[in-house]
Amino acid sequence: MHRTLLTCLLVLTLCTTVAAQQITLTREQIIALTPEWKGDRLADGRPNVPDKLLARLRNISLEEGWGILRNAGYNNQFEGDWMVLKPGEVLVGRALTVQYLPKRPDYDKVIRDKGKAENRIGNFNSWPIDMLKPGDVYVADSYGKIVDGTLIGDNLGNSIYAKSKNGVIFYGSVRDAEGLEKIEGFNAWVKGYDPSYIQEMMLGGINVPIRIGRTTVLPGDAVLAKKNGVVFIPAHLVEDLVLNAEFIALRDQFGHQRLREGKYTPGQIDQQWTDTIKKDFLSWLDQNPGKLPMTRQELDEYMKKRTW
Repeated sequence: MHRTLLTCLLVLTLCTTVAAQQITLTREQIIALTPEWKGDRLADGRPNVPDKLLARLRNISLEEGWGILRNAGYNNQFEGDWMVLKPGEVLVGRALTVQYLPKRPDYDKVIRDKGKAENRIGNFNSWPIDMLKPGDVYVADSYGKIVDGTLIGDNLGNSIYAKSKNGVIFYGSVRDAEGLEKIEGFNAWVKGYDPSYIQEMMLGGINVPIRIGRTTVLPGDAVLAKKNGVVFIPAHLVEDLVLNAEFIALRDQFGHQRLREGKYTPGQIDQQWTDTIKKDFLSWLDQNPGKLPMTRQELDEYMKKRTW
């Protein structure tokens, strides 16, 4: 308990002082913010959720992801009501978080001077782009500003895709939407579009905790973005979430098939399964190995802990 309290106080102290002293949290600070992640980390300290898990996450529905997070006590990880550049495409990746604030000249000067000392190039909205790695998603809180709040146009969009092979999620706006649409593989979830340029804004911090609507996002969170919304998943929960969601999808496939065949009634499928149905489901899994999104070993280990 004493150690936990000290860790919390350290993190709070770091987060309250970082904006005036640093542009981005250090590796050690990011590790302190995400202590439940036990796997590999990126060079900057963010959890490195494996690419194979991210690929499987792409097939998880928003409802499944949201429901599993709610059951784990994470009630504030979904944000809807987006303007999506390419609604038919899915975006997954690791969050590189950025906070923007309304401009205050004295604070803005501190940040710009710090950026100059660190040899950062261009305007502050391009600094996060220089830090992107393959698989990253540039996630920015620009406090819903639309007019004069356009974080990128097609030039920066091309740079983002070149570095991350991914897209962006902005609680704010973009410009040059037609040009952005032409970038193959790039996608954007934003709150609006405007032809204006960014004005009266400043950088608050990079790889810091941010708010995206009704969600809290930490650096390294896994992002699942589809046309109806975005779920931000704490890195340490991704593997269990994927396995749970994949198992639920398998149960649903089996149940739907048996209902179409008339073997069971809706009441039998919608309630706690009998031993007969469970046995039938296990047999169905053996007969349909091509339907498994996970390895059979992963499924067997998972089912040892599942209570149905």
